[in-house]
Amino acid sequence: MSIGEVLGELVGDFPEISHSKIRFLEERGLVEPQRTAAGYRKFRAADVERLRLVLELQRDRYMPLKAIAEHLDALDRGLQPPSPAGPPPLAPRAVADPEPARLEASPRLRLRRSELREAAGVDEQLLADLEGYGLVAAEDGHFGADDLEVATAAGELAAFGIEARHLRAFRTAAERELGLVEQVVVPLRRHPGPGASARAADAASELAALCLRLHTALVRGGLGRLT
Repeated sequence: MSIGEVLGELVGDFPEISHSKIRFLEERGLVEPQRTAAGYRKFRAADVERLRLVLELQRDRYMPLKAIAEHLDALDRGLQPPSPAGPPPLAPRAVADPEPARLEASPRLRLRRSELREAAGVDEQLLADLEGYGLVAAEDGHFGADDLEVATAAGELAAFGIEARHLRAFRTAAERELGLVEQVVVPLRRHPGPGASARAADAASELAALCLRLHTALVRGGLGRLT
């Protein structure tokens, strides 16, 4: 949509909106429309909803632009946005769930180092050890949902005296399981014809879930012998 079309979408709910107000919000980095080769703004539906949220936060919650920017940043990174007088942005609680649908894609989450430590309940030394053994890894300075799962589990295992160096076996086992999945999925992905990528993705998710089910059963059986 052009900026004029965006104005038409919003003016019914926000009579005070104007071309200059939209440009101002863009200058403040609250919305980033695409630009054509000639320099014209092109807004997506998501940009319009983002503008709507900004205007609602201004009108209904009287939030300044700095607080709105922090709110949007939290949403963009998959965090629970901060309240005006509440705690800083919160990461969702790590929940392990080896279901096929869960394995298709991790939730979008981008945590700063301090946020990961806080959410997982681990100290800097343990986090550094997890990085050193390749169990978590930051990308562009941020950690993802899987890193949160790993760090949370490692922190709870540490309470039993299990250190990061002991967890390398889990990484090795996971890499071997992924190797088995890859042997099946790669030929499916290369198969000619429509829908090959979708079938490969479905197979990868299902195979990974089956590997986890097998792993769980073996551990459960061994635990029974221990107790």
